[in-house]
Amino acid sequence: MKDLNKTVELLWGKLEVWGEQGVLMLPNIFVAIILLIVTFYVAGFIRGWLEKFINRFSHSAALNNLVLTLLYIGMLMVGFFFVLNVLNLDRVVISLLAGVGILGLALGFAFQDIAANFISGVIIAVQKPFGVGDNIETNDYFGTIERITLRTIDIRQVTGELVKLPNKMVFENPLTNFSVYGTRRIDLEVGISYGEDLERVQQVVIEALEDVKNRVKTKAVEVMYDSFGDSSINFKARFWVSYSRQVDYVGAKSDAIIRIKKAFDANDILIPFPIRTLDFGIKGGETLTEQLQAMNVSVKDGQALGNNGK
Repeated sequence: MKDLNKTVELLWGKLEVWGEQGVLMLPNIFVAIILLIVTFYVAGFIRGWLEKFINRFSHSAALNNLVLTLLYIGMLMVGFFFVLNVLNLDRVVISLLAGVGILGLALGFAFQDIAANFISGVIIAVQKPFGVGDNIETNDYFGTIERITLRTIDIRQVTGELVKLPNKMVFENPLTNFSVYGTRRIDLEVGISYGEDLERVQQVVIEALEDVKNRVKTKAVEVMYDSFGDSSINFKARFWVSYSRQVDYVGAKSDAIIRIKKAFDANDILIPFPIRTLDFGIKGGETLTEQLQAMNVSVKDGQALGNNGK
């Protein structure tokens, strides 16, 4: 019974001390609450003002949101540390800072790939090597960019599939942007017969491609002979087209093939079929005719012997 009374007295004494300290801390608590409210208000006001300001210099929504969020969290943390100081909780501030450092180090090791994609996304947002709507080819994928985030790039392939590529893969590997200049050159390979007048063919092809679909008129059509093939002389017809979508490229290429075929038909220019020559002279240099004649003689001799036997 004495032990119980002693325990109750100790507990009551502790509560009295805490109560006295709480009463003494009431002004500090009131100031801390006011400071916390002001911190949220000021942080929100500054974020709204910075959002209008930063949009003038950066058109990347993902990067803008990242910067604004980091600044907002930073201002809240500063205000929160002031609140802890007002409440005489300096040791808690030091412990929190140490805990944040250790936690950040642990998360850095645990999420290396996510961190790499995030950093790559920030660099891409700053450098802006491409934008939404551009046609690009990277990592064996070709298509139109539909969305850029700080973690992935969404590419809609020409066959309709949506590919989400991690920013790290895009940042570390070669990338071709077909939309950056708004034009693209088409190299069309064609073969003609060895019997054709090459200069005449050259002129016919140039005239046929003058009005091809989407052609850039400021750049001339070029027809350059390229090689001697097995059954044809090969050349490349080169011309530039306006390019914003992949259909601009394939449509112009298809139109050029149609025009060249019609021009060749109208001018009696031959596109030869592949030709193969078979050599049967494999026996001591004898030709096929000689071997057939020898076979005929052998057959006739055999028939004569058969008749004599009868």
